[in-house]
Amino acid sequence: MVPFPYHRRPPADMRRDAEAFAARMARRRSIRHFAPDPVPAGVLEAAILAASTAPSGANVQPWRFVVLTDPERKRRLRHAAEAEERHFYDRRASAQWLNAIAALGTDWQKPFLETAPAVIVVFEVHQGPHSPKPYYLKESVGIAVGLLIAALHHAGLVTLTHTPSPMRFLNDICQRPPEERPYVVMPVGYPAAGAMVPDITRKALEEVMVRC
Repeated sequence: MVPFPYHRRPPADMRRDAEAFAARMARRRSIRHFAPDPVPAGVLEAAILAASTAPSGANVQPWRFVVLTDPERKRRLRHAAEAEERHFYDRRASAQWLNAIAALGTDWQKPFLETAPAVIVVFEVHQGPHSPKPYYLKESVGIAVGLLIAALHHAGLVTLTHTPSPMRFLNDICQRPPEERPYVVMPVGYPAAGAMVPDITRKALEEVMVRC
C-alpha cells in the first residue's frame, strides 16, 4: 500500500466542473458518417491510456485495445462485419429489435468501418498462457470502454460502438490469440461534412436517479 495523494477542492469548484463535464458529455453522439482525415498523432494513445485506468476485478486489467489504420485491414473488417450483419438482419433479428432501431437509420451496411481513419477493436482478455484469470471480466472491460468513449469525445473526436455478432472473425483480422475475445468495435475520427444523427432525447435526471 502507498499513500493516496488526495486534496479536497472547494465545493463550488467541484460542482462547476461536474456540471461542465455533464454538459460536454451531453453533446456526445454516436456517428455513422466519418471524414477520412487522420487523427492527430498521440490522441488515440492518450485516450486508450485513460481507458486503461479503469478499475478491474483484482486489478487484472483484462483488456486489449487494437488500433486498425491500415486500409486493407479495415476493408477486410468491413466485409466480414457486413456479412455477419446481413445474416443477422435478414434471419436472426427479431421483429421487436428491428422495430426498436428503425428510427435510428441503421442496417447491415457498415461503410464507417472503412472510411473512419482508425478503428479500435476492444478485446476481453481471458485466462491463457500469458494472461491470468480475470475477475468481473465484462464489467471491467465495460467500464474501460465507457472511459474510452468519454476520452475520445473530450479530445474532440467522434465514435460509435459496433457489435457484429458473432465477432470471432476479429481475432484473425487483428491477429490476436484465442484467449482474447472481441468485445466491441469502435470507428474513430471526425464527422463527415453534413453528418446527420437521429433526432433523439435522453432521459431526465429524475428518470434515471433515485435517492434513498
